[in-house]
Amino acid sequence: MTTVPIDDPKVLRHILANTEALLLDFDGPVCSVFAGIPAHIVADQLRNVLSEGSHHDLPYEVATSADPFDVLKYAAALGTNEVRYVEATFRAYEVEAIATAKPTTGAHRLIRAWSLSRRPISIVSNNSAMAVISYLELHGLTSHVTQVSARDTSDIELLKPNSYLVDKAINMLNVVNTKATLLGDSTTDIEAGIIANVATIGFANKKGKVVTLTQSGATAVTTSIASLVDLL
Repeated sequence: MTTVPIDDPKVLRHILANTEALLLDFDGPVCSVFAGIPAHIVADQLRNVLSEGSHHDLPYEVATSADPFDVLKYAAALGTNEVRYVEATFRAYEVEAIATAKPTTGAHRLIRAWSLSRRPISIVSNNSAMAVISYLELHGLTSHVTQVSARDTSDIELLKPNSYLVDKAINMLNVVNTKATLLGDSTTDIEAGIIANVATIGFANKKGKVVTLTQSGATAVTTSIASLVDLL
């Protein structure tokens, strides 16, 4: 079994030095989207949308989940109208949450430092493109980010772990996939990166993620975004 390097500066520096385009997941590596508006509150509101559409008896795992994406996925299984209404509501809450989103330590420095290296950077996220763009504008980062590849439809089949958003970013940045690196904090990020044939750096920002990210096949794992800035 291959050992995945964890917080290994030599390995991380090598990956970043050979990266022509950096792809950043949003919720986690850049900020905590729902720091001010808890995710479970948003999930409740999405369940209310389903309830208003006469979908009352939700499966236990959907009825009790604190993750809005779980409700969104269930809505997609119900039908086109259901997922469209739920996604629109989710998007509105994401944009509202941006005002109180908490920046990840070192994330803004990483984005600016990467921009100064004259290499392209893209935000690749399952969160709505509108929310990502709003965050970049709020924090004066728009000019430092080359492109945003994020959720802009209610078709959840296009979201990670599907490689669609990663492939879209690579194509728009006009780089070879093997020269791109995706930095994300979830197994879906790593899976999408592997499918897209890009290097992957897992961001273990919570207890237990070192294990899940290494098991997912990340090229390397870091527990600190701030530490990456010093490796550029």
